[in-house]
Amino acid sequence: MNPILQKASWMESGDIRPYVFVRPENSIANPGARHQLDWFIHEPIYKNPLSLDELPFAEHIYDIEGKAFGPSNMAMPRWVFYDCSVVPGFVAGFACRTSKLPAAFRAILPERPGCEWTPLSLFIIIPSMHKGEWVAHNLCTINSLVKDKSDQLYGLGFLSKAFGLWYANVEQCTGFTQWGSPALKLHSHFGYLEVVGAYAPVHSHAETITYRANISTACWEKFFTREEDMAFLENYEPTEIMIDPREQKSMIDLQRKIERHEGPFYLNASEIAGKDLSEKLTIYRPKKIF
Repeated sequence: MNPILQKASWMESGDIRPYVFVRPENSIANPGARHQLDWFIHEPIYKNPLSLDELPFAEHIYDIEGKAFGPSNMAMPRWVFYDCSVVPGFVAGFACRTSKLPAAFRAILPERPGCEWTPLSLFIIIPSMHKGEWVAHNLCTINSLVKDKSDQLYGLGFLSKAFGLWYANVEQCTGFTQWGSPALKLHSHFGYLEVVGAYAPVHSHAETITYRANISTACWEKFFTREEDMAFLENYEPTEIMIDPREQKSMIDLQRKIERHEGPFYLNASEIAGKDLSEKLTIYRPKKIF
């Protein structure tokens, strides 16, 4: 296993493996061919969402997603998962052999006899009309439901998204999260994060960032090593613009700048990783080449 993943020893045995939950028609041609990576050593488990036999597997996904996002009133209705995710898009994550489920996970998930594999995470991406772009719709894991951190699987959320992007040969990923959310620390490490929307009143939660990243596995290791991304600093410079996760006006001001085509604007993953969620974030722009 790659030394970067030493803390994620749960990936080694084969009792926890990646899964792919897509229609046969949506199977990825030459999976993993775009990004050179040696992180995922086990063959994925393949599931067909149109098969009646896979309903118990899907029910486990609903359990995790509902418990993770229910408290924020963002749980995904079943029809949204079917109509907007698993039929048109790509669903992946990690699953554990049910017979090997840790006690902490069994306490959270209902028992479903005959289910050989139990999903532990969920990552959904949907192809966009913009060639090469995918939209990240949902990411959640059982880690968020486990009270004792010692029972969590190290890096499960990051590795679930990494597997999906790697397997599906994603070139560019657009996604959404809320300012001040811990998810921003994760999403900012898959490629340099461009802010394409700083405020989204069309969304249920207006204080949402819409981001876009050209996927680069060179950024992925830094999520685990916490090393400063010197390549980012060589190519991007800080502006005087700051985003305050507690102040809506700063988001609207940046949104207006984006609409006036004053960007592009970026966030620094290393800065996000080193700050508290409530702290102000510096907005960056590409350095001018003279």
